[in-house]
Amino acid sequence: MEILQNFVVFEGCDGSGTTTQLNTIEQFILHNKLTLPPVYITFEPTKGSIGQLIRRSLKGEINLSPQTIAMLFAADRNEHLFGSDGIAERCRRGELVVCDRYLPSSLVYQGITCGDELPARLNQHFPRPELLLFFDIESETALKRIEKRGQKEIYEYMDFQIQVRERYKTLLPELSAQGVKVHTIDASNPPEDVARNVWEIIKELPIFKG
Repeated sequence: MEILQNFVVFEGCDGSGTTTQLNTIEQFILHNKLTLPPVYITFEPTKGSIGQLIRRSLKGEINLSPQTIAMLFAADRNEHLFGSDGIAERCRRGELVVCDRYLPSSLVYQGITCGDELPARLNQHFPRPELLLFFDIESETALKRIEKRGQKEIYEYMDFQIQVRERYKTLLPELSAQGVKVHTIDASNPPEDVARNVWEIIKELPIFKG
């Protein structure tokens, strides 16, 4: 299994704060002028045409089968990785790439909606990240955060999120066995404390030691 060096992924249940922490890391890096190594902040689904279609389905604006959503995620990811100026190219030229969600999300979420076989097959050849940070939080706490946003997506209800958390906890040891550096972070802490924890882990990557 290929490990893509210089590639960091944030994962967690909905409401765990992955997007908040991605934005915080970006602002921290810009504020401190940490431009060596260059850092690229990104996310999935992407802003591309496939990613926009996925986001419409997640909002419930269009009705797609679970299998179609799984295939769209894989197509969006392939372009994200291997398209022009994509993640793989950036990592290999010495950039640090930090991404909000990646293939573990597909294995977890689409594993629930359409079974394990299809998402496993669609994602089997994608490289694994060097570092994965899992933002762990009780499902009830996460759902309370989501309710404050005022709009829920199709996966953002209690029974589903309980399954999501359980599946992540099963998946993380498997990823670790594949060579991914996995860290679990208590996402129920104040965002500033979580951000400090995140940075303490990221700054120990070999790319910062060169």
